[in-house]
Amino acid sequence: MTTRPSPFGHPFLLGFDEIEQALDRVSKAASDGYPPYNIERVARSGNEPERLRITLAVAGFTRDQLDVMLEENQLVVRGRQVDEKSRQFLHRGIAARQFQRTFLLADGMEVMGADLSNGLLSIDLIRPEPERVVRKIAIASRDDV
Repeated sequence: MTTRPSPFGHPFLLGFDEIEQALDRVSKAASDGYPPYNIERVARSGNEPERLRITLAVAGFTRDQLDVMLEENQLVVRGRQVDEKSRQFLHRGIAARQFQRTFLLADGMEVMGADLSNGLLSIDLIRPEPERVVRKIAIASRDDV
């Protein structure tokens, strides 16, 4: 069995091993299709910066059954529903489910807030404009002994 060389193994790409690990985690998590979600770019308006909005279809979940957590550089959305034993169903097509959906955030991304409306959970994120850093590196001479 041959392994495909990593694109991050190039000698000019230094310190990118964390990105490779993150891509591996994301590809494993992408196989679960529940709940469905959208990611959209929301244009800049007035004083507000451009935002990204993640919208998850969470019909049947209440606000108390949802958690939105920022864990290091990951946005984790969890939903948990409990089966009500007292209810007697003649037909059950809507199951009580649990889910966890994880989004890997780039450095500097900030979560502005979350909103639940009409079965859609929307989470707004912004990416502050990075400062352009230019710094001259002094070259030491070791020949002067």
